[in-house]
Amino acid sequence: MSEALWGKLIDVIPSLLWVLFALIAFFALRRPFMEKIVPRISTIGALGVEITLTEVERLLNKAAENTDSSADSPLPVTRTARRAVLRRLDHAAGYLKGGRILWVDDLPVNNVYLTEVFRELGMKVDQVTSTDEALSQLNRASYDVVISDVNRGTDGQAGIKMLQEFRDRGIDLPVLIHAARFDPRLGVDPMIFGYTPWYDELIHYVIDVMERIHLSDGYNRDVRYYRMDPGSA
Repeated sequence: MSEALWGKLIDVIPSLLWVLFALIAFFALRRPFMEKIVPRISTIGALGVEITLTEVERLLNKAAENTDSSADSPLPVTRTARRAVLRRLDHAAGYLKGGRILWVDDLPVNNVYLTEVFRELGMKVDQVTSTDEALSQLNRASYDVVISDVNRGTDGQAGIKMLQEFRDRGIDLPVLIHAARFDPRLGVDPMIFGYTPWYDELIHYVIDVMERIHLSDGYNRDVRYYRMDPGSA
């Protein structure tokens, strides 16, 4: 190899070493850098709502740790599914702010972290443990959606029977069934907007309901979103 070629190689080597050093530094420092920076800038700011994405993610992770597929409680979901919820919330969180949920479940402890997620998103969540309490609460306040379990104590169809009580009293609200033990093959009541044993899907369903409410013509949050016969209270 000629001396001239060797000279060119010697001139190029320092530049190549700098490029190699820069690549090594980038991949070595990228993860800790992102972990420090992203939480500070990851906020949900859709339609005037600003919450910390990391706080919602923390609650979702706690919900994942709290799941028990052997009980009538939410089923565990993957980290990818949780991140998908966060991505959708980044665009749809504004629809949830000010929304009202009535949650009927005889074991509210199963829903503690999900309840906090909705509250962190600016929603009001009232919890009751029976159909009678739900009817009483609906007579006092207005809601956008009802979330219900199915099995309560020894009654394996309590949540489904509640829907007939709603119908008898003229209550017209979207109902989300959230329970591990529910077989839609046995029939799905027309009042059921959606069913899921997974908490990430439940959040998607709540977003679906609130989007429809906000996008519908003539939506007025001062008016109850159901019809109750005054004589049935």
